[in-house]
Amino acid sequence: MSWQSYNENLLRYPDFGFSIDFSLMDIEPSFYQTMRAKIDRAFADIAELEAGAIANPDEGRMVGHYWLRNPELAPSAELKHAITEPLDALKDFARKVHSGEVAPPAGGLFEQILLIGIGGSALGPQLVADAVGSSARLPIFFFDNTDPAGMDGVIARLKPVGLEKTIVLVISKSGGTPETRNGMLEAKAAWEHAGLDFGKHTVAVTGSGSKLDNFATEHGFITRFPMEDWVGGRTSVLSTVGLVPAALQGIDIDQLLAGAAAMDAETRKPDVKANASMQLALAWHHASNGKGEKDMVVLPYKDSLVLFSKYLQQLVMESLGKELDLDGNTVHQGLAVYGNKGSTDQHAYIQQLRDGVNNFFATFIEVRKGREGQSIEVEPGTTSADYLQGFLRGTRKALHDSGRKSVTISIPEVNGFQLGLLIALFERAVSFYASLVNINAYHQPGVEAGKKAAGVFLELLNQVRGHLTAEHKTAEQIATETSADPEDVYHCLVHLAANGEAEHSIGVIPAEDTFEL
Repeated sequence: MSWQSYNENLLRYPDFGFSIDFSLMDIEPSFYQTMRAKIDRAFADIAELEAGAIANPDEGRMVGHYWLRNPELAPSAELKHAITEPLDALKDFARKVHSGEVAPPAGGLFEQILLIGIGGSALGPQLVADAVGSSARLPIFFFDNTDPAGMDGVIARLKPVGLEKTIVLVISKSGGTPETRNGMLEAKAAWEHAGLDFGKHTVAVTGSGSKLDNFATEHGFITRFPMEDWVGGRTSVLSTVGLVPAALQGIDIDQLLAGAAAMDAETRKPDVKANASMQLALAWHHASNGKGEKDMVVLPYKDSLVLFSKYLQQLVMESLGKELDLDGNTVHQGLAVYGNKGSTDQHAYIQQLRDGVNNFFATFIEVRKGREGQSIEVEPGTTSADYLQGFLRGTRKALHDSGRKSVTISIPEVNGFQLGLLIALFERAVSFYASLVNINAYHQPGVEAGKKAAGVFLELLNQVRGHLTAEHKTAEQIATETSADPEDVYHCLVHLAANGEAEHSIGVIPAEDTFEL
């Protein structure tokens, strides 16, 4: 650690109070020269992407999330209107909900929100709610899994205010995503059990003509907002996906968009030294040898950013974790991301980071402002915020003293503008890194493969149900009857037994277990 290195490797955007420190990444100046051709290509790639080129060749799609915060960049008037018109409409809708112009059938005001989604359709809104929604006009709850007990727990938390005063957002581009569809049907059943018309409480955010769009029409949803196929789920937080729930909570969405636009403007400049996102992508490449050989541990030192590591986990890993490059070569690219928050992790996995296997680099996120108002002294001359800063600086130094690399990002406080800055910083770093390693960051074939495999299991589950009888049968017997793998059949049978559809008699080994109705 040296003062000279800090000065040479700190990039600041003073107008925003933003800085990013690469001094502890130990990047030699010659590295940038060796990467020059790839850097130039990455700048050209993102310029073409923003101009409307097909940036997702596997699906033949444009990639337009950067247009969301600057519609003037959209390559056609039609695309510009596809951004500005829903934005105006969702602001007007939020105003009507807050004023009571859009109200529950029984009268009064909507007082809380249930959002039903999965992946980016839930995680982005969760991040925004956690980070800047502490004083939300309408509190928000989430169905973000197909866990029935989890959904029951959320319904129980909604009931003190009342399902009749809850507005529901169902978010799914296709409407066919099983987790979201299941959550919607579970919510519909809960509303109907309470004697309520689910449709008159519900809003859809979906693609035009999708299964959800048709369901919304059939069941008389309050309204619908569009999702475009040129915005992927993991980059959708500043589209209708994230802005509808944020506006309903009363969050200043213009500040979110302004922060992202400001970072985009800075990181659109083709000057590596002045471009935080390009420098971040290059730091990832340098630390992981361009092959994901080291993980990224994200440590935001602020409670309100606790979900940021989880958000980045999806953004980075779903974007960069690819088997093939753009030329069809097998490359198995990726960058593993995990984290929680500081200083909580001082008492968790920092021990291994400091003394264990050196298979990571850290990304610290510093929020300079401790709190609104005055702080007490927890020790003479020392506040809780002083301690938080001390833990950040101390951990950073302890890791570097042990040969562990880190980046430190600093913002003045957590608000909509600064959150927008951070979201855009990492979105563009992902775009740059994908170009540097020649992969498609905008599709997710591995996710689709998992969905298909789940569908195969569900088909087998129903076959197994049909072969259960009052007689004891083993998994191998039913596997023979269904021409299936015995282990797959065994897991089906255990699942059915655990949920009251079969009796399970345990043998010495699984092959000796028997099942009956």
